[in-house]
Amino acid sequence: MLRTGAEYRDSLKDGRQVWMNGERVKDVTAHPAFKPIVDIRARIYDMAHEEKFKPVMAYREANQENCIGYKLPHTKEDWGAKRRSIDAVMREINGYAVRVGDETVGEMWSLYDGRDVLNEVDPQFSANITNHIDRVLNTDIFHVSANTDPKGDRSKRPQDQDPDMLLHLVKETDKGIIVRGAKYETAAAYANQAFVKPTIANWGDDKLSDYALGFICDMGAPGLKHICRTGFAGRGKAEDYPLSNRCDEVDTLLVFDDVLVPWENVLFYRHTRAAAYIRGTLHRYSAYPYTLRLLYIADLMLGAAAFNAKQTGLDVQQAVREKLALLVQYRETINAHLLACIALAQPSPGGLLMPNPSMLYTGRYYAINQLPAMMHIARELCGGQICVTPDSAAFGDPEISGWLDKYYSVNEHWQAEDRRRLLAFARDLLNSDRAGHMLTFELFAQSPPYAHLNAIYMNFDMKDALNYVKDCAGLSDRVMEQWRKR
Repeated sequence: MLRTGAEYRDSLKDGRQVWMNGERVKDVTAHPAFKPIVDIRARIYDMAHEEKFKPVMAYREANQENCIGYKLPHTKEDWGAKRRSIDAVMREINGYAVRVGDETVGEMWSLYDGRDVLNEVDPQFSANITNHIDRVLNTDIFHVSANTDPKGDRSKRPQDQDPDMLLHLVKETDKGIIVRGAKYETAAAYANQAFVKPTIANWGDDKLSDYALGFICDMGAPGLKHICRTGFAGRGKAEDYPLSNRCDEVDTLLVFDDVLVPWENVLFYRHTRAAAYIRGTLHRYSAYPYTLRLLYIADLMLGAAAFNAKQTGLDVQQAVREKLALLVQYRETINAHLLACIALAQPSPGGLLMPNPSMLYTGRYYAINQLPAMMHIARELCGGQICVTPDSAAFGDPEISGWLDKYYSVNEHWQAEDRRRLLAFARDLLNSDRAGHMLTFELFAQSPPYAHLNAIYMNFDMKDALNYVKDCAGLSDRVMEQWRKR
C-alpha cells in the first residue's frame, strides 16, 4: 500500500513524549519547529499518489502499489529507479533532506543478508527481520535508524561507569526485553519506528553482551522520551533563511526509560557476533542514498557560486573559472563513484544486489572529506555580501528600499530582489547556523571519518596490487602466504 500525507500526520498523534526548548510538544505536526519537515515527509507520501510523480515514486507488485525507496534491490534498474525517485523529491521540496526513510531502510537489508548469523541465536530473530522488511514495504511507514550513544567516559568500560550511558538489556520477560539507556537519532520525533542498533565497540568482549542489542522500536512506545535540539525553523524569516525554515531535520536524544521491546521486534540481543556483523556491514546499502544527498549539496553550492559569478561578469576571469572548476570536479567525482558502484554492483550474501562497496565507500569519504573545502570555495565565489546583506524587511521598507534597489541591482537581468534572494539562499547554505550544523552532521551522519576509512580498507581487495608488485619485483610466491592468512 501507499500511505497518504494525511495518514502519516495522523500516525504521529500517538501520545509520544517529545520535548524541545524545555517544553512538552503536544503535536509535532503543528509545532513550528517540526511542521516544515513533517510537511516535507507528508508531501513525499502524497507525491506517490499523483499522476505526475507516481511513475518514479511507486511500483506495482502482486496487485499492490508500494514505495520504490523501500523496494529490495535485485537489479541495477532497481537502483536507477531509486535514484530517479530521490531526484524527484529533492527538486519538489526545493532543497534537500537526508532522513526521510529510503536511506535508513537499507540498514535492515544488511541484517537480511546476515540471517545465518541471526539464526545462530534463534531462528525467530531471522524471521523477525524478514517480517519487518515486509512490514515497512507493505505499510509504507516512516522508518529511521538510531545508532549513536551519549558516549560517557570512553576510557572506561560501560560496566565501570553509569551503565545507562550505552543502551543495554535490563531483563527478559514473557512479552519481550526491557531496555534502558539513550540513543541519538535524527527525525525520530516525527518518524514511526527506528532500527535501534549497537554503536561501535569492542564486541569481542563477552562482558559487553548486555549492550549488544538490535531491535525495532515504535517511536510512541511507553517509556520512550524524545528530547530534541532547538530547531532552526523560525529563527529568522523564510525570506532570509529559506533552507532553515523549509528543510531543517530535527535531531533527538531518545531516552529509553525501561522500554518494553516485544519479542517480534527483537532482531538480536546478547550476541556479540551479530553486533559485530551489523557494524561491519551496516552501510553497504544505505551509504548510497547518503552519498547521493551530498551530490545535491554539491549542486546547490555550484549553482549558487556560478550565479554569483555570472551576474557580475566575473565568470570570464580565469581565476574564477578555476574555482568553479574545482566545484564541478567535486560534483562530478561524487557522481562518478555513484555511477561506478552501481555499474560494478555485486550480489549480496542474501541474494540482493549491493553497490560495489569499495567504490561506494571511497566516494562517500571523498564527498565528506572535501565538503568543508568546497563550502569555503563557494563562499569565496559568492563574495562577502552573503555575510553583510540586510534582511528582507529592509528591502521592503519604503524609506530605504530605493537605496537597496540602487546598490543591489546589477543589470537588466539581475534586479535587487533576485540578487537579495540569491544572497539569502547562499548565506543559509554556507554561513548560517544550519550550514554549520549541516557540515558537522554530514561528517558524522553514518559514522566518524576513521570508520569510513576502515570501511574502505576492509572492502578493497589488495590481491591484484600485491601480485603486480610481486611480479614486478621478482618476489617469490611465499610472500603472498602471509597476506592470505590475514
